[in-house]
Amino acid sequence: MSDDALVRALREELADGGLRGSFLVRDLATGDELGIDPDVEFPLASLVKVPLAIATLDRVRTGELDGAAQILVRAGDPESPGPPGLSRFRHPALVAVEDLVYLSTSISDGAAADALFALTPPAEVGRRLRGFGLRGIAVRHPISDLTDTPAERFDPAEVHLAHTLAIGARTAGRGHPVPQLDVSRASSGTARAMADLLQALWTPTAIDPDVAARVRDLLAHNVLRQRLAPDFTSDSSRWSSKTGTLLNLRHEAGVVEHDDGRVFAVVAMTESRVAAAAQPEAEALMGRVARALRDRLRL
Repeated sequence: MSDDALVRALREELADGGLRGSFLVRDLATGDELGIDPDVEFPLASLVKVPLAIATLDRVRTGELDGAAQILVRAGDPESPGPPGLSRFRHPALVAVEDLVYLSTSISDGAAADALFALTPPAEVGRRLRGFGLRGIAVRHPISDLTDTPAERFDPAEVHLAHTLAIGARTAGRGHPVPQLDVSRASSGTARAMADLLQALWTPTAIDPDVAARVRDLLAHNVLRQRLAPDFTSDSSRWSSKTGTLLNLRHEAGVVEHDDGRVFAVVAMTESRVAAAAQPEAEALMGRVARALRDRLRL
């Protein structure tokens, strides 16, 4: 089967599984790559926490921020259905800046990310990315904006209605009445841009080596491993990544390092046409498609 035939088959498999997707796998040593629609722009959801970590740690390096400074994070709603993290604390907490970076990146703690965005606003994060020569990623808002979606307005038994709206209301130009799903208003980027960012962390670039090493370590300790990790984790490989999830969007961007020295960036950005919050089949399908692309590139 040729590369083109493989891509066609994988695109059909995604469609049969109710997914539209943008994938890119890149050999970080040779630059060879294989993908499915890698230049389609998507809202980034929590993938934006990787640029946030880079910008914050770079400011710590230059002395603009004190990594040990204690930041007061106010208590949220411990009964909320949201992800684990500071927003579910019952009491205010003092957390050091560098520990907030860990919580934001490795645990995907939205409250920790917003405490960091208060120190380094979205526009500054974007400016620093451009200073590192990284293009194609727009950072437009704090994480709290992602939690104010139609899903929060429905009872848990009716959350499928929010997904129905997310699926059916997108315009041909990838606009959307839900601002978090509109690529012109949300933080957004492409699979290719995310692969460029990962390459900048794993190979020598304008990003300071110590900053890059720290972000790589944070991605290696990502606790959310239900999506691509099952297809890329083994005794002879190391998987480091960040996930992003919002309504019908499911993303993951990571790097697999093999014991034979081969290193691949792997980015999967998808939107589902199935009106359901829990879709383990979609998670597994994303992993199979990304693995098939990596296997072909590794030949």
